[in-house]
Amino acid sequence: MKMKKFINNPENLTPELLEGFAEAHKDLVVLGENRTVINKNLDKADRVTIVTQGGSGHEPAISGFVGDGMVDVSVVGDVFAAPGPQACVDAIKLADKGKGVLYIVLNHAGDMLTGNLTMKKCAKEGLHVVKVVTQEDVSNAPRSNAEDRRGLVGCIPTYKIAGAAAAEGKSLEEVAAVAQRFADNMATLAVAVSGATHPATGSLLADLGEDEMEIGMGQHGEGGGGRQPLKSADETAVIMIDALLADIGIKEGEKVMLILNGTGATTLMELFILYRKCASYLKEKNIEIVANYVGELLTVQEQGGFQMFMARMDDELLHYWNAPCNTPYMKK
Repeated sequence: MKMKKFINNPENLTPELLEGFAEAHKDLVVLGENRTVINKNLDKADRVTIVTQGGSGHEPAISGFVGDGMVDVSVVGDVFAAPGPQACVDAIKLADKGKGVLYIVLNHAGDMLTGNLTMKKCAKEGLHVVKVVTQEDVSNAPRSNAEDRRGLVGCIPTYKIAGAAAAEGKSLEEVAAVAQRFADNMATLAVAVSGATHPATGSLLADLGEDEMEIGMGQHGEGGGGRQPLKSADETAVIMIDALLADIGIKEGEKVMLILNGTGATTLMELFILYRKCASYLKEKNIEIVANYVGELLTVQEQGGFQMFMARMDDELLHYWNAPCNTPYMKK
């Protein structure tokens, strides 16, 4: 089937979407050099600042979370592609207001290559920066081999937790420790019922049969080995919650954050039906949802499906989650 999208020259997708994004949210962000989206209040930031990176095509992530209380600079690559390391080094220099920079990277091959090269360059230049990697996909590696786990929607609540700690004047080491503790206690599992197309080429990222779903689908259509007949919302929710609880080791009486992130073509109707079952199933297990989000945070163009995210919560992390923020796609 021919791809139908409202675009112009495919070569200009990323710069044009960033120009439109910055214009639509000019009260909160400015568009900088090297495809950077910058917190409009960055110059006033007498605190630890936060830099992140990632390919375009996943809107509102990642630039939709630039602003007060979350990310200070996002460095944007081409569609589904990491930016280059020099742009990230320049962003870290721009962001550093004397208190150091937390650099958050999602675990994907291109992003990790850029992230590691960026850190080497920063070390040579004596920059005060700490890197935290989000790697919470339970489908492609066990927790004991977390370095092989893909980063999914978990980057977004990590930005929120870290951003709040930074806003309260914590040191870089303290902010990094809070972010790492949260990242170490989170897990995501994705399911897809239909694939997306690459908006520049029209190529199909994943091909699923009419009556199939795949539990464990990656961010860019990568298989997760969980292809199976399509199941109901309730059945799917139980399969996924059980996997997340087992991975994190959540026990009766604990508190969790639960996020249902639509990946582009799944409706809010479906997400709320799924969330209904998640809430009742966790209540049966005496596990309390103390923080949540239902909607689209990180999409994969028009992929049908969703990512289910869970994290162990405590009073400190809940305080940071509920702290004020003002970004285009998250406000508290």
